[in-house]
Amino acid sequence: MINQNSIDIENNNRFFKLVFQSIEEGLIITNSVGEIVFLNFRTQELFGYTEHELIGQKVELLIPKKHHKSHVGQRETYTSNPTRKTMGSGRELEALRKNGTQFYAEISLNHIVVDDSKYIVALITDITKRVQAEHQIKQLNSELEEKVYERTRELEESQVLYTAVARNFPNGTINVFDKNLNYIFAEGKELYKHGITSQKLIGTNYIDRLSKEVRTTIEVALKAVFKGEVRDFELEHEDQYYNINVVPLFNDKQEIDKILLVEKNITAQKVINQKLQDSLEKEKEINEMKSRFVSMASHEFRTPLSTILSSNTLIEKYIEKGEHDKAFKHTKRVKSSVKGLTDILNDFLSTDKLENNKFVIKNELFDYHLFVNEVQEELQTICKDNQQILTEINGESGLISSDRNVIKNILYNLISNSIKYSKEGQNIHYKSSIHDDYLEFQIIDQGIGIPEADQPSLFNRFYRAENALNIKGTGLGLSIVKRYLDLLNGSIIFESKENVKTVFTCKIPIDYE
Repeated sequence: MINQNSIDIENNNRFFKLVFQSIEEGLIITNSVGEIVFLNFRTQELFGYTEHELIGQKVELLIPKKHHKSHVGQRETYTSNPTRKTMGSGRELEALRKNGTQFYAEISLNHIVVDDSKYIVALITDITKRVQAEHQIKQLNSELEEKVYERTRELEESQVLYTAVARNFPNGTINVFDKNLNYIFAEGKELYKHGITSQKLIGTNYIDRLSKEVRTTIEVALKAVFKGEVRDFELEHEDQYYNINVVPLFNDKQEIDKILLVEKNITAQKVINQKLQDSLEKEKEINEMKSRFVSMASHEFRTPLSTILSSNTLIEKYIEKGEHDKAFKHTKRVKSSVKGLTDILNDFLSTDKLENNKFVIKNELFDYHLFVNEVQEELQTICKDNQQILTEINGESGLISSDRNVIKNILYNLISNSIKYSKEGQNIHYKSSIHDDYLEFQIIDQGIGIPEADQPSLFNRFYRAENALNIKGTGLGLSIVKRYLDLLNGSIIFESKENVKTVFTCKIPIDYE
């Protein structure tokens, strides 16, 4: 019989090694201060260290650093009062390999006393596969909980169980209907959100709660489930959106006598999706606008730039020859071309500010009569030969409060369009009336008019009417006018007959004094 007291742990005699090297678990023996004094070959396999690397090291070397501090305290407590126990059972205990990777371990602890020295014996089992399997099971369980229809048989057998589950169903309800679509069960947080208890619904008809517009459609869909079909659709009710999933419930005779309907409130998701869609559409629209502007600008800039270049050359020659009348004619061409370029840039800059909500309305009190005279004088300079802007203002007082610059931009766009699309000698009429709380004005011309087919799209950005494609322009002016009027809470309408007459009528709220 072996005398246990003769076993010298420090020397690891042959018998000791044969016994402990043969076991499947990792074996570590530490002294009272947590230093490793013995380990078997399985421990070396588990942790990737050699025996020489571990002997004399603290056992904390084998656990993640984040646990070192707490482990030291736990180890000292255990050493002072050791008992037989298992660590890692029921929780995930992490161990650290030499290469930095981790695995889950279960550790059985015991102690021995040799020559009045206390030692802690630890058996280590790699339970990583078991923990991973438990994780998978938890994941599957989580997924299964979301599939309510897979548990309908259990819910039928236990009213208490499915009531507890359904009552906590988030943002929706779980309902069971009989063949007449009367409630026989209803639970879920959505009910309590609207102040409804399940007791109030039992025995009432589901279809009666719906709006008249959808009753027939929903009833047909639910009746089909009693024939074995599964239905999934969306329903709008009182400004809320619900996803409806309906499955049949079978009794012991495998007959469908009830159906399970799960409602999920998806209003928040709908709002988020719509905002995302709006943002994507907005981004797409802006990118398209930039691309179209680059294309348009490269085309529209070419002619005026060529005109400026050629006119500048001719001006120099005419001045040298003393032919100042001819030189003056080309300076007018240069001014006209520069104005055209400026108009294009102004249109784009205005569009950019409006699209990015950078434009702020600034109301001020100003004399409307003087304002109209200023606009008339400025725009008269771009009129064609024998073309006049004729103004008419009705209203006792000329003082109004609004955004002077915005109204000026609106008039510039509308009147310059009338000038551009009218022939020489065709006058532009500007008629306006100042009322108690609004300003109304009309721009009337006898120009080329707007084809009827183009009229519905007239305020779209970059849109050009078919009969205006050969006339310089960006197609942005009217869209800018519309956006300006929207900012002023105003309105614009028009009537036009091709080659006869075009009338734009605008109304703008004002503070009349």
